Amino acid sequence: MSGPSEGGSLAGLRVLDLATLFAGPLAATMLGDFGAEVVKVEHPSQPDASRGHGPSKDGVGLWWKLLGRNKRTITLDLSKRGGRATLLRLAADADVIIENFRPGTLEKWDLGWAELSAANPRLILARVTAFGQFGPYAHRPGFGTLAEAMSGFAAVTGEPDAPPTLPPFGLADSIAGLTTAYAVLTALRARDRTGEGQVIDMAIIEPILTVLGPQPIWYDQLGHVQPRTGNRSANNAPRNTYRTADGSWVAVSTSAQSIAERVMRLVGRPDVIDEPWFATGADRARHADILDGAVGAWIAERGRDEVLAAFEKAEAAIAPVQDVRDIMSDPQYQALDSVTSVDDPELGPLRMQNVLFRLSATPGAIHWAGRPHGADTDAVLGELGLTTAEIGALRAEGAL
Repeated sequence: MSGPSEGGSLAGLRVLDLATLFAGPLAATMLGDFGAEVVKVEHPSQPDASRGHGPSKDGVGLWWKLLGRNKRTITLDLSKRGGRATLLRLAADADVIIENFRPGTLEKWDLGWAELSAANPRLILARVTAFGQFGPYAHRPGFGTLAEAMSGFAAVTGEPDAPPTLPPFGLADSIAGLTTAYAVLTALRARDRTGEGQVIDMAIIEPILTVLGPQPIWYDQLGHVQPRTGNRSANNAPRNTYRTADGSWVAVSTSAQSIAERVMRLVGRPDVIDEPWFATGADRARHADILDGAVGAWIAERGRDEVLAAFEKAEAAIAPVQDVRDIMSDPQYQALDSVTSVDDPELGPLRMQNVLFRLSATPGAIHWAGRPHGADTDAVLGELGLTTAEIGALRAEGAL
């Protein structure tokens, strides 16, 4: 089984994905999408739990087909003597290792930074954990859900009189995965200059804190604590979801003053534009009841298609609230090929999200969906130089 095409931006980059459950594996997926050779290393009897997350078809986990794309899969028990030795051989020829064991686990197996960097001084070791490698919480078990709670996300999400709300998907893990891919590329750029590898300490609680915006500085300088405001914003109005006459929902945003004016003219309330409070987004937000009432009433009298067409003609910002059925047929997503088709030997054609962005000269690509557990073990270890007898001995030891 050949690796990603040589034309990818990251062609020649070798990545060992030792991580499980989303953040670390997603970072490896992002690198593989743009040409990196990614080898997924899983325990022989305890594969990445994402293989069993969510719905499956014919016993094959569908989430894994997405998360495992462009990765070759091998099995290796790192706690076994032969597994440790084999990982060090793989590390000697790798550029990046991504792992998400609890702090101290690799060290317990004599596979910490001291041993890995001795095997390969140019290696980048990305360590992805819930709370980071040090501090009072470092050794606690943790998942993205805890980061969504700790970061302030849940506290500001939901209606004012309702409980804090957690996302129904892996938000913190996904943000951390994308950030880890960025961190890897940053460390590789530094290696170009210094010739030396380094350790990346990625705490899942931190990237989501960053994307939540200026809450810390608001509190530091003003003592301001952002409340839950539902779909409304404290920075502009009208900004909400509104129900159409045919039972659909649309979302309206007026972050720009000119858009706010166009919306109010469209819904037949140009008079409010002359109000002194309409001149700034924050002042408009304080009068959201008036603005939401006008926009909501106008939209409620019309079907979704009529509403969208009228907003488009008025050059006002609107989008339908879509579920996955709408997404799969949305003409903009179709034009961008955002959801693309991938042929899979196990399940046939699969549709999944495409690579994250388009490059004009060295585009990314999906070469295959997630492979079966350990499908490439013999091939990868054979390429490493292990003989059939050595691979057999590792199996006898339980290392594979």
